[in-house]
This record gives sequence, C-alpha cells and structure tokens, in this order.
Amino acid sequence: MWSRRLLILASGLTLGGAVGAVPAVSAAAPVRHGLAACSPSASLLGFSDALDKTRFNGTAVSGLSALAVTRPGRAVTLVDNIGTSPARMYGLSVRLRPGRGPHAATRDVTTLRRPDGTPYTGADLDGEGLVAERGGRTVLVASETEPSIRRFGVRDGRQRAELPVPGRFRVAPAGEAAGNQTFEALTATGDGRTLYAGMEDSLSSDAAGITRILRYDGRSGRGYRPAAQYAYATDPGLGLVELVALRDGGLLALERGWTSGVGNTVRVYETSTRRAADVSDVASLPAGATAVLGKRLLVDLVDCPPSGATAKQPQPNPLLDNIEGMALGGRTSHGRHVLYLVSDDNAGATQITRLYALAVRVPA
Repeated sequence: MWSRRLLILASGLTLGGAVGAVPAVSAAAPVRHGLAACSPSASLLGFSDALDKTRFNGTAVSGLSALAVTRPGRAVTLVDNIGTSPARMYGLSVRLRPGRGPHAATRDVTTLRRPDGTPYTGADLDGEGLVAERGGRTVLVASETEPSIRRFGVRDGRQRAELPVPGRFRVAPAGEAAGNQTFEALTATGDGRTLYAGMEDSLSSDAAGITRILRYDGRSGRGYRPAAQYAYATDPGLGLVELVALRDGGLLALERGWTSGVGNTVRVYETSTRRAADVSDVASLPAGATAVLGKRLLVDLVDCPPSGATAKQPQPNPLLDNIEGMALGGRTSHGRHVLYLVSDDNAGATQITRLYALAVRVPA
C-alpha cells in the first residue's frame, strides 16, 4: 500500500515545513557496457508502462504490490486491497527487448479464495508479499490486514494452508503492530527451505525506524515455522516494502517513502542475516541497537537516468513512482542479474503501474 510516512530529505525539508523545489536530476549518467548506470552496482535496462490503466477479463490491472518470476518469460503479480473487489493475482508474460527494456502483458487472472471457495476481497486480504513455491502449483501470499501468510493453489486460487504468526506481530490491540504497517515483504530462498517476512514499520515496543524480519524454516509447499527474528533499520522516513533472498542469508531490501509535493524515494540495499543476532526474545529494540543488520546501498533510483519517463505527479526523477514489488530474473549478457521492480498505482489517476528492469551486481 501507499505509505503516508513522510520522508525528511537531506536537503533540509522538514515535516510541516514549506516544500522546496523538486531536486534536479543529473543531465547525464555514465554508461558502462552500453548500459546507463544508476550506481557502480546497478544500471537501468529500461521500463514499461504497458500495464498502466489496463483491464483483463473485466478486472482492473492495478494495485500491483508484489512480483515473482516463475520461469524465463513468466511472472506473477499480486493485487493489494483495492476496495471490496476480489483479491487476485495476474500471470504475466515478461520479456526484455534489447535496447528497449522490459515489456509485460497480462496472460491470466486468478481470484484468491477461502477454503470454502468464497473470494477474499480488499476488505479482508491486503496482498503485499508473494512467493511462487517450487513446483509451480502453489503460492504464498502475505497480507498486512492481520497480518497473515497463506498458501493458495495457482490453478483454482483456493487457500490450502495458513502459516503461524507470532502474537506480537498482530495489529493492535491484538498485538504490537500498527495497521497497514505489517507484512509488506515476503521472499524465499531458492531451495524453498527458508522464508523471510518483513514488517514495513516498527512494533510499538521498538524504536522508530527499526523493523523486524521474521525467518521461517520449512519446506516449499509444506509447513513452515517461525525460527528467528532480525532487526533492520530503515533510512529516516522510509519503510521496508520488499525483500529478495540471495544465498547464504543474503537479502536485497527495498525501502520506499513518499513526500507530498516532492514524490517518492526508492532505494535497494544489500544486507545479510548470516551470523546475525536472533532478536526473537528481545522485548524492545532501542534506537542504535547493536543487533541491527548491516546494509550497503545497491541503488537509489533517483540517480537513474529518466530515460524518457514521465510522471503524473511531482517526482524528483520522473522515472520514480510508488514501487512496491521486486524480483530477480535471469542474467544479462554481461553477467549481471536482472532485477525487476513494479509500482503500485493504488488505482489512482496520479500514479502509474510501471515495470522496471535493472542490471545489478549482487553477491555470489
């Protein structure tokens, strides 16, 4: 979902203060290997607005909040809580066009249903995280309503199971989480034995800006159990909105925020849980907690070349929008990984459903 947390910009913009001019984007970006560089570790391959404000089988293709690549050329994306319309996911065809970036087209739509076959709606399922399980028969969907993590069949969309969630992660008064600030991120390791669920914002007992990542251990398509928790510190004003699992405990973390009159901030960091402290038994994480995971900036999207993008509302770079989904694809001819991002337009006229492709260098 669109975050209402305001970003305190390094330029000196403060909450409640006057909004200054939108920062200028550098006119030229360095080019490496024929790609427009955003950072030493990431280059923009391109973007596509082909899905924006489209319809498929009588449904609006909007509110896309999560993305999972299922096989080369195929992906699935998840709709969050758009009113009381049925909760659903879309199958996509995704291809990279040499020199032109990605293109996506909708292939199918699946309604997510309760065990009795009745549809979930935006009123009781706010889909924000998505994992395509090994074998391709089931997906895991994180909803930040309660929050919950449920397994659904790909063909019929019917719920198969629900994973346990520790009580303190429930929305208050049942737990310590704030509404609309719970499970926003979900990812699994390649072997399906480890699942990570990321909270968008802090528990009430933790310091502002320190959120928790839950690790589940189990088997893809079978049971998972909570195994550990890790402390993660977001940049001021940003929330944790997506994770991608790498090898040996490595993660990519997507942080995003929005400032009225200025626009979005979107950053991708590298982090790792390897040898990290388990904070499951820590009642309260203070500011400056030593257990917080280290992180390294992979890319700040404001530094990418605009590449002809246009924005429907003020943005520090017209390429930016409300990015919420992230998934790794294959490799480029230069040996980098393809990182896909998708933005959630919240079914609104001033936001865009945009698919991005970057070439990134991530740890082996």
